[in-house]
Amino acid sequence: MAACSTQEASVKPGINTNFLDPKLDADTFVKRFETESREVFAKRSAIARACGLKEGMAIADVGAGTGLFLDFFARDVKKSGRVYAVELSEVFAERLQKRIESRKQSQVEVVVCTERDVSLSEGSVDSVFTCDTYHHFEYPKATLASIHRALRPGGTFVIVDFERIPGKTREWLLNHVRCGKEQVIREVTAAGFALVEEVSLGFKENYFLRFKRI
Repeated sequence: MAACSTQEASVKPGINTNFLDPKLDADTFVKRFETESREVFAKRSAIARACGLKEGMAIADVGAGTGLFLDFFARDVKKSGRVYAVELSEVFAERLQKRIESRKQSQVEVVVCTERDVSLSEGSVDSVFTCDTYHHFEYPKATLASIHRALRPGGTFVIVDFERIPGKTREWLLNHVRCGKEQVIREVTAAGFALVEEVSLGFKENYFLRFKRI
């Protein structure tokens, strides 16, 4: 599977162009991402709690962005655990590094990934988390293979992303998000995961899916 995955074509060319720009203005995205009008920001505490992290666990936040969930994850795994803030954008990665240094979060480590690989060691994490990031997987087969490899047996993979329902979803999201929840489930289960549950957090535009590595 992995050998074929590395040859796959982009499922949405250009989806990450802004984030790969070395002149990216991170402050613009802080204003966009960290606002109460953004559903996942308003529900960030409930989302983090639903991940079920325990002291000493290792989690990778793939697409950590501005660090929306890092404080929660660092708190929950405590100093004996590990949080990998995985980012494709070097600008975001630099900002995240300054953030964790200022907060003295020694259990948090920034990882710069690629468009095809989350760049984590094999069997290094108990959980992988993505929030509004799955639709930015330009090469989902390869990326999912790398997530599967990074997770320990029985590890969990949480996906929070946008619903894509024609006639209900906002037009901008219909154009931006390439596939709906059912397609996401098909892709992830084909990559060696089992769907455990969909967690209801009162979302209007998003969903929360929990998978298990098999």
